[in-house]
Amino acid sequence: MAVKAESFAPNWELTQLLDIFPLPIRQSLVRLPNLESMIEVVLDLGRPPEARFENDFVYLSETPVTQEDIAHVCSRLSPFGADNRAGIEQTLHRISAIRNRTGKIVGLTCRVGRAVYGTIDILLDILRSGKSICLLGRPGVGKTTMLRECARVLADDRKRVVIVDSSNEIAGDSDIPHPGIGTARRMQVPDPALQHAVMIEAVENHMPQVVVIDEIGTEAEAAAARTIAERGVALIGTAHGQTLENLLMNPTLSDLVGGISAVTLSDEEARRRGTRKTVLERKAPATFDVVVEIHDRDRLAIHKNVADVVDALLRGYQPQPEVRQRTASGDVKIVQEADTESMPQMPAHAYQDEEEREEHDKPLLIFPYGVSRNKIERAVHNLRVNASIARNWDDADVVLTLKTLERKEQPKLKQIASENIPIYSIKTNTTTQIQTCLKDVFNLPSIDTEEIALREAEEAVYQVLLDNKAIELSPQTSYVRRMQHQLAEKYRLQSRSTGLEPNRRVRIFKME
Repeated sequence: MAVKAESFAPNWELTQLLDIFPLPIRQSLVRLPNLESMIEVVLDLGRPPEARFENDFVYLSETPVTQEDIAHVCSRLSPFGADNRAGIEQTLHRISAIRNRTGKIVGLTCRVGRAVYGTIDILLDILRSGKSICLLGRPGVGKTTMLRECARVLADDRKRVVIVDSSNEIAGDSDIPHPGIGTARRMQVPDPALQHAVMIEAVENHMPQVVVIDEIGTEAEAAAARTIAERGVALIGTAHGQTLENLLMNPTLSDLVGGISAVTLSDEEARRRGTRKTVLERKAPATFDVVVEIHDRDRLAIHKNVADVVDALLRGYQPQPEVRQRTASGDVKIVQEADTESMPQMPAHAYQDEEEREEHDKPLLIFPYGVSRNKIERAVHNLRVNASIARNWDDADVVLTLKTLERKEQPKLKQIASENIPIYSIKTNTTTQIQTCLKDVFNLPSIDTEEIALREAEEAVYQVLLDNKAIELSPQTSYVRRMQHQLAEKYRLQSRSTGLEPNRRVRIFKME
């Protein structure tokens, strides 16, 4: 198929951007020979202003930017939101602020927004298949531009399309959406922390066939995306990351491609697969059917069946996606075919009957001897492993105890050992120690305590935003607690440290 590679929005939009700058900077910009390919203008207090291009930048003046220059620009913008972003009425330009410790603006990044038509002809067949598509790529590669064009094309195909526009970057900074989205509808987001709520509202109130969302970046948004997909609504979105592997290994966003779970296999199943008893598997259906890695505007790598690719990745396979390239003449060529034949498949006999499936899904039963049940449950939740508490030691797959009790050679522990039930011992009765032990039990890759603590805090933030109930986190060091406080502050929630060391912990809540 032949396409016109790109068609820029009228020059008046670029003029609208130029008009916000002080006269000397505007004159320097107008004189640039390659102005049409400019990506952004950067104004930092006390430094020369810059015009940036894809692989280069130029200084616009030798005179440093002053506070008056920054004030001049800000006076011509819409108000900055909670995400420190503003725009220019009826355009796609995005202006982001850098503030000092007192909140004063000391820097501006003025991003050029363009409606570029024809960018999704390279994946038009996939877009019109009705599947949910996730676009990945480095910042500035054109994800949002492509997303906007997806919305326009689907709306022109008579689909009911709703855009959830967190920073007005897709449909412009105006109550009237930019023509670049065609007849698609746009819902603005009052606060970035509430983007997930607006995503759900879009489905519940406006009956879309397609929801378009930019920058899925939190666990709450990933959960909302799953909810949308489960309701039979197609989702077209972008996420942080450059490759499918990035997404899979991101604990916050891995749910978008099915997530990872440690599963304990039966002895027979482990022998059949030729693996250890504990293996990593995809824990749920993928939210997105297709993942598109954007290398540049004219080159894409496409994973057409995300679930199968993730399953193969977890078995050590390096995927070979389909790669498409737009040539200088506008033709689209497939320069690499997807390799599905060599992907390792689940053995056909793996789940021959319901009994084996139940065995596969059966949680690892842990019997706590002298160890807190609540802390084991919290550790299981933090690590997201398939385990639960055994009521009796003779029902357990493993026993968890303290080293001090093991040294005393308790009669019950001797009896347990005589039944060949594995016994794991920890130094102290803390969630951190239990998590370390469970990682050995499930043969999980090492995860920093800090990462687990922040993951726990992210889940708590989501729950507090959802039902307004306060949540207490696991005890942590002062350094980790500070990071948890900062995370709560990011979502405009209240937090407080309670308790005494070593059990001092963070409590997250919403101010009434």
